[in-house]
Amino acid sequence: MLKNSRPIAFLATAKPEESKRFYTATLGLSLLEDTPFAVVIDVGGTVLRIQKVKSFVPATHTVFGWSVENIETIVKNLAGKDVSFERFDGLTQDDLGIWNSPGGARIAWFKDPDGNILSVTE
Repeated sequence: MLKNSRPIAFLATAKPEESKRFYTATLGLSLLEDTPFAVVIDVGGTVLRIQKVKSFVPATHTVFGWSVENIETIVKNLAGKDVSFERFDGLTQDDLGIWNSPGGARIAWFKDPDGNILSVTE
């Protein structure tokens, strides 16, 4: 029924101006609109609605991520924009914070201004 429909992704923010700057200026994504209800971002053709909320407690797991071709380049570029990469107990991560998963994927995690855990995966 929905297999041919385009998805819409959702996150929440209690810091809409910081969030808008992070997703546009830091991550380089395009702002579609900023309404009283959400900051709306284009993520490679998928709409990301970052809902404006009064208070927010972020999840303790990854909530959104990107598939990338060269994870080292992406991580270094984001680190150059003051993005900090997360470290997790039990995972052996390299100097950049990249984890080599048993299945072969290479993953690094970072947070947005509200503490939403985001990832890049190669």
